[in-house]
Amino acid sequence: MRLVSFRADNGETHIGVRRGRSSEALDLTVWLSLKKALPQFDMTELITMGRTGLRLVHEALEASDDELREANALVEIPDERLLAPIPRPRKNVLCLGRNYAEHAAESSRAWGEAGEQKPPSYPTIFTKTPTTVIGPYAPVPYDAEISTQLDWECELAVIIGKAGKNIKREDAGDYIFGYMVLNDISARDIQQRHGGQFFKGKSLDGTCPCGPCIVTADELVDPNNLKLWTRVNGEEKQHDNTSSMMLDVEGTVEAVSLGMTLEPGDIIATGTPAGVGFARTPPEFLRPGDVVECEIEGIGTIRNVVESA
Repeated sequence: MRLVSFRADNGETHIGVRRGRSSEALDLTVWLSLKKALPQFDMTELITMGRTGLRLVHEALEASDDELREANALVEIPDERLLAPIPRPRKNVLCLGRNYAEHAAESSRAWGEAGEQKPPSYPTIFTKTPTTVIGPYAPVPYDAEISTQLDWECELAVIIGKAGKNIKREDAGDYIFGYMVLNDISARDIQQRHGGQFFKGKSLDGTCPCGPCIVTADELVDPNNLKLWTRVNGEEKQHDNTSSMMLDVEGTVEAVSLGMTLEPGDIIATGTPAGVGFARTPPEFLRPGDVVECEIEGIGTIRNVVESA
């Protein structure tokens, strides 16, 4: 299934499920409220319901077009109405750094780190605040007084479906609800002046576009073998496959959950491949008017325009 969050005609945030590849969707908020199954809920609450929530969605999908239209639950959702699938996460977005060998190497060169860099024994983990999260087609704010070095990072994001701690990699699939595309936009100048710490340079408002939907885990057969791309103004900047990740999806869930409880709706970004802007010669950074597209095979494309704040 492909679950979306969107702005309804009345301005409220609704949840829907895409039917096929068109912009048509089943408005779950309207349908389940009408059926008195879930009078009030958001995406995180639906995820928390686990199999019960998915059963309600499947039942809704079995309704006829006539029933859905009569209930005003069959809607067209233009791109500009799509929100981030989880518009306001309850916790920080969890992120892996340098999880692709070539990106780790290019980062080391760009930062002037001496000597040959060996694969780390443990992953680099940092977070982005909930206020970074924006929709798949929302503008990315640019303020030259804050940062002039905004950079792109296309990543596969994992959505946790049930609570767990110290999860073993062989059990990780039981804890994953689905996947989406995420662009970990990074302010490199801020990142560098804070001693190389990632948090501040990764947490400017509006620097985590994601979507365009959550593809449930049952539909995405192998998340560890997906092509991904970044294009800026139509020019390809990143092109790789999630099979290049040093720590795969299951290993990521195991590592992040060590001693720390993951909860339904938690988002984990699994790292980006080589091709980021600051590691290029000369370095390249985003400017107002630039269009950034991040695409992952089997999920879709997010497209964001950089706009002066």
